[in-house]
Amino acid sequence: MTTLAARRLLLVHAHPDDESIGTGATMAHYVAAGAQVTLVTCTLGEEGEIHVPALAGLLATEADQLGGYRIAELAAACAALGVADHRFLGGAGRYRDSGMMGLPTNDHPRAFWGADLDTAAGHLVEIMREVRPQVLVTYDPNGFYGHPDHIQAHRVAMRAAELAAAEGVGPAKIYWTAMPKSVLEAGMTTFAESADNPFAGIEHADDLPFGTPDEQIAAQIDGTDQHTAKEAAMRAHATQIPDNSWLYSIAGNFGNEFMGVEYYTLAVGEKGPGVGPYGWEEDLFAGLALDVDPVAAPAGAVRAPVQPGEPTPVVGTSAEAGVR
Repeated sequence: MTTLAARRLLLVHAHPDDESIGTGATMAHYVAAGAQVTLVTCTLGEEGEIHVPALAGLLATEADQLGGYRIAELAAACAALGVADHRFLGGAGRYRDSGMMGLPTNDHPRAFWGADLDTAAGHLVEIMREVRPQVLVTYDPNGFYGHPDHIQAHRVAMRAAELAAAEGVGPAKIYWTAMPKSVLEAGMTTFAESADNPFAGIEHADDLPFGTPDEQIAAQIDGTDQHTAKEAAMRAHATQIPDNSWLYSIAGNFGNEFMGVEYYTLAVGEKGPGVGPYGWEEDLFAGLALDVDPVAAPAGAVRAPVQPGEPTPVVGTSAEAGVR
């Protein structure tokens, strides 16, 4: 039995580097504040591009060793963010990067896109039993921008939360990563005359495959004091994010705010106190009654469903209960 931190955050991402780009400041912010931060990555990112010419032989179409290399990149990124608890869903290599939507790689026997939903969710439930997160972060139903692995990560995370809730160990709040349209519009205005405009050819924020109306945003996490940690984590993913990436260009123009402020919609749970015209939360744990000296079950333990306010007993191991 292990005593857990009072605040426990679980993030489910599709590939190495997704965690740093989308939620790096949030993760570093909560680690620095003493929260338990657990990252689950669903694939090794085997189908990614390579922006380091000397490593081109690692490509999926060549030696097919990129996934193994990206394990080390992810470890370095987590170290930069201070995240000590990182897992691969079902173990490293259990699920393979599916590639972009519609490619033959979607049909690979291990492609995450084709994974059995309940089996994959079962792997995540095992982690939830152990760490008992109050807050879960993942993508929206479109995977933020439509990548099949992001969509599947959403499905797996939401199904796992449903299964865990039936056992009394599900998260109280579930957030989806988001980008306010006002932020996108500000970026488009700033870069309109730039030679390295990442929005070239886009006239309106509505033309992008992502972007959320400001009134639908639930939380804005200010991790500007962690912007250097986020940038270091992104630079750890050197095969995926080149030194001249537009991400760093935006960072140079917007500074700490771009690197340090991240946004979310609330999919499950009650919204806590917030600020500003739309009442954006400043804390993902806002409104939650936090545990005092909570105790985790041993790894593999299954918990019986309980009523709110009652202690959560451990009733046996997964092998004894016949549960994955």
